[in-house]
Amino acid sequence: MKAAFIRATGPVENIVYGDLPAPRAEGSQVLVRVKAVSVNPVDTYIRSGLVSMGIPIPYILGCDLAGVVEAIGPEVTRFKPGDRVWGSNQGLLGRQGTFAEFAAVEEHWLYPLPHLITFEQGAAVALVGITAHLGLVRDGRLQAGETVFVQGGAGGVGSTVVQMAKAMGARVIATAGSDAKVELCRKLGADLALNYKTQDVEAVTRQFAPGGVHLWYETTRDPDFVKAIPLLAPRGRMIVMAGREARPVFPVGPFYLKGCSLHGFAMFNATPEEQRRAADDINRWLEEGKLRPRIDRVLPLAEAAAAQQLQEDNTLGKAGTLAGKIVLTV
Repeated sequence: MKAAFIRATGPVENIVYGDLPAPRAEGSQVLVRVKAVSVNPVDTYIRSGLVSMGIPIPYILGCDLAGVVEAIGPEVTRFKPGDRVWGSNQGLLGRQGTFAEFAAVEEHWLYPLPHLITFEQGAAVALVGITAHLGLVRDGRLQAGETVFVQGGAGGVGSTVVQMAKAMGARVIATAGSDAKVELCRKLGADLALNYKTQDVEAVTRQFAPGGVHLWYETTRDPDFVKAIPLLAPRGRMIVMAGREARPVFPVGPFYLKGCSLHGFAMFNATPEEQRRAADDINRWLEEGKLRPRIDRVLPLAEAAAAQQLQEDNTLGKAGTLAGKIVLTV
């Protein structure tokens, strides 16, 4: 089978697009004929060696996938050949990735793909959708009528948070770094969208939410707690899920005096049950038209190296040339 893989961590030049033996479905595994995958920042961290995680060699890149069940192991109970599926959490913690024509995936990491949702959409929503849901529902405990602030509302996670929060009945404030991305946030449903480069975010937010922000969802790698904490409501919650090397100043006094709480998580540490609960809501919102994955561009799998370079330029280099997910078709 064709696959995008590495034999050693390092720069994108280490990525090989070539032939590897196809896996087989064993035990509770499902063999998926992959139709689409998406690129995530963590994919580039593992490939480069920035994140040290035990990987098999050769190592197939990628976390997300959508495709069709080709075969099932003898212990599989939830799927059968021909089923359309999507999933994430591959390529992590010693598991092989998804950037290949076939992937053998434990069935508890897979979910049915709704009939009217494309494979590209299924792949694009996977990791970012589960991440957004964990932050909003499990950790953030978002309630209808509350106000959510989404830092970076045009990105992969941010655009998903905006849509999910609206689906849950919240008021949403979103920021972005260009007027075009601000307009995208509005189209996604943000009640207030701000250009953080040209507008006074603090002043406008205070006017829009005089009682404060109930849930602050931080998607960037370098959060500014000095600016964020004064905008929180009493007992406000903050979500952080990026920035492994970030060491920002944290104003403890204003934070604890308002009874606020800070929640950090990595999606791949969530249990299969927690991720399946997220997937159930994601599928429902997809079917209801309340959630549409934001896809910036679609490329063939053979261009995996160029796709990872583009992702890396935007995540680490802050190039600002992406507004959504990069999807690769297989």
